[in-house]
Amino acid sequence: MRSTTPKHRVFNKSIEKTLLFIILLAVSILMLIPLFWMLSTSLKNIGEVFEYPPKWIPKTFNWQNFKMVWQLVPFKMYLINSLIMSGFVTLIHLIVASLSAYAFARLDFPGRNTLFLLYLGTMMIPGQVTMIPNFILVKTLGWTDTYIGLILPNCFMAFGVFLLRQFFLTIPRDYEEAATIDGASRFMIFRKIILPLSLPAISTLAIFTFVGQWNNLLWPLVITNKEELKTLTLGLASFQGMYSTSWNLLMAAAVMGIIPSLIAFIIGQKYLIKGITLSGLKG
Repeated sequence: MRSTTPKHRVFNKSIEKTLLFIILLAVSILMLIPLFWMLSTSLKNIGEVFEYPPKWIPKTFNWQNFKMVWQLVPFKMYLINSLIMSGFVTLIHLIVASLSAYAFARLDFPGRNTLFLLYLGTMMIPGQVTMIPNFILVKTLGWTDTYIGLILPNCFMAFGVFLLRQFFLTIPRDYEEAATIDGASRFMIFRKIILPLSLPAISTLAIFTFVGQWNNLLWPLVITNKEELKTLTLGLASFQGMYSTSWNLLMAAAVMGIIPSLIAFIIGQKYLIKGITLSGLKG
């Protein structure tokens, strides 16, 4: 058989790229359809929501739905509580995970690898299994219906340690050796060298943690009873009654609720792919 010519190879690669683009475009559209439907429903009157066949574009854009959300429920309080919980969990988790990952990646101590494997094994335990022990502990400490009880149990996750450790292992030790010769301490090396070089991985972990906590429903539902501590995920239930649901208002609240997560992703997107690739999470 005659070997493939360079022109044919270029043509085949073009076909492959075109097919890949079409597949990715189709998947992207499928993922965007629910978001577009949510936005469309948020701008409809309550009567248009139940029309059949459904209409993707409302007859009139009812922007009053967004205003009514702020008037009917303490939406501002829900947003602030979610920001407090997500922000503090993200900050504390980054501090704890970065210090732990540095110890597992750079410090030599007996049983380090075994301890890391055991720690990593906790990722296989569903969060629902540990929720009851966590609730009993928080209740014993008197932290129910408090920000401490809402925030602290979610600050310690093995995933963040794994992600940062994998990235720390890619940093050459030459930098640390040079800093040690200059008299730098372990903590100074961590603060002045490791952290600045690990900005992509730290940004990736920050986005994952913030978005995950922003969408957290189960733990706030278990730990809070006071209206003053309800997060946005709990506040959305205010639009669901026993016999009916205000779908247009619920979707309007959901649209406003995704804005902080979207902002966090836009700010850190340039580091996201790089952090995932360099930390070893690629497929």
